[in-house]
Amino acid sequence: MAAKPVRDNDGKTTLEDLSALRSRCAQLETTLAEIEQRNRMLGDSAPFGIFTLDRTGQITGLNNKIRTIIGWPDGPIPPDASAFDLAVFVAAGVSDDLRQCLKTGRPAIKAHPCINRQDECLELRFHMSPVLNDTGTADGAIVFVEDFSVMKHAAEAVRESDHRYHVLFHSAPVAMIERDASQLKRYIEALREQGVDDLNAYLDENPDEIRHCMQLVQTADFNKAFMALVEADNRQELSFGAPEGDPDEFLKMAREVILMIAGGDIGRERERVITSLKGKRKTVLSKSLAVSGHEDTLSRLVITLVDITERKAAEEALRDSERRFREMALHDTLTGLYNRRFLYQSLPDLISSGRYDYSGISLIFMDLDNFKQLVDAHGHLHGSQVIKEVAATIHQSLAPPAYAVAYAGDEFVVVLPDCGLDQAEAKALDIQQHIRNAVYLQQQGLQVQLKASMGVAVYPGQARDAGELLAFADQALFAMKARGKDGVRTYR
Repeated sequence: MAAKPVRDNDGKTTLEDLSALRSRCAQLETTLAEIEQRNRMLGDSAPFGIFTLDRTGQITGLNNKIRTIIGWPDGPIPPDASAFDLAVFVAAGVSDDLRQCLKTGRPAIKAHPCINRQDECLELRFHMSPVLNDTGTADGAIVFVEDFSVMKHAAEAVRESDHRYHVLFHSAPVAMIERDASQLKRYIEALREQGVDDLNAYLDENPDEIRHCMQLVQTADFNKAFMALVEADNRQELSFGAPEGDPDEFLKMAREVILMIAGGDIGRERERVITSLKGKRKTVLSKSLAVSGHEDTLSRLVITLVDITERKAAEEALRDSERRFREMALHDTLTGLYNRRFLYQSLPDLISSGRYDYSGISLIFMDLDNFKQLVDAHGHLHGSQVIKEVAATIHQSLAPPAYAVAYAGDEFVVVLPDCGLDQAEAKALDIQQHIRNAVYLQQQGLQVQLKASMGVAVYPGQARDAGELLAFADQALFAMKARGKDGVRTYR
């Protein structure tokens, strides 16, 4: 039946619009054909075979590579071509894997030996990815097929040299232990099929499962270097595998192993602490590697362990040394108080932080009265001892964040963050009273009592920066000493 002509408001046929519509359709068809051509080129140039199927198993597309791999003839795909019934797939068990992928909606990677139509036995790895709809069920699947026959033959060659492997294993200077984790891998897969998606949370809720899982890992072999590492005198001592050591450390290590197996992350280097059969704790670097041909099952895992105990001890000693050097650089060697270097670093930082712009930072500058007479009477060594004992008196009078500084000779500085002028004056009087009440040089058979003069200043009420704060407190100290010593004076 002929289509009715399109008419405009005046009743005339709009042939121009009809022609434009036809041109638009032609352009879209051309674009679609170009896209399809590009997709075919991409698929046919891929280094692996590709085929697609719908939910019934009907093959809906395949590239040239898969045709070559399985010996599929050229030409269109027959309407009854089902991946479930394809002889090469049925014989190899691929059909069952495809059904399972579509049923569960989960991707899978399976390796199968397949005999194609040319009677060639190929080692193929099938990467099956379901195509899910909005309800989460599979409408079909896309399958990438990798021919790893050459790799398989190489693996067989490796297995043929198994004797050489064992010779190397047992003569290696590095501690090595071989384990079979296939049962654990299967158990984890079973848990996932039962709906356990978060294995970490599952282990938190079922802590007994950690030990049960580790019982599924069997020790197959170990070398002499491993025996030396765990301090075993004979192989019978390790008949049940490696020693567990500290229970908490064992459970922590066991959890890491379980999650490592579950996540397929077996190659990462890890640092852990082990306990030898003789109770000696050692720090080791461990790394696992699946023996070639056992990557899927993890039935042969070789774990190497390098003893880094001495290196860790040396590193810790170096850190302690660096820490001591830093402390020495900022502390006075005689008194143990902070030194001027620390004062000149910390005081500007406190002021620039702005935390004490409202509450204030006060500073006490002090020195001992008539200290020269004490040195003249008792000698320089006793004078140094007095300085040390007075420093202890000052330190005991303070509480953080306040701190004392051995400034020079018999001069001391006390920094009082979050402290106003009145509070600082009271603290100066308190320190002064502690010094008056103390008796020094008693262990030297002497009884010496001292007095001190002090000057106090505050930021920001008086000083504008760290330099002025020190200078103003120093000026107050000199003013106090000019008036007769043994007192406290604030800056004016």
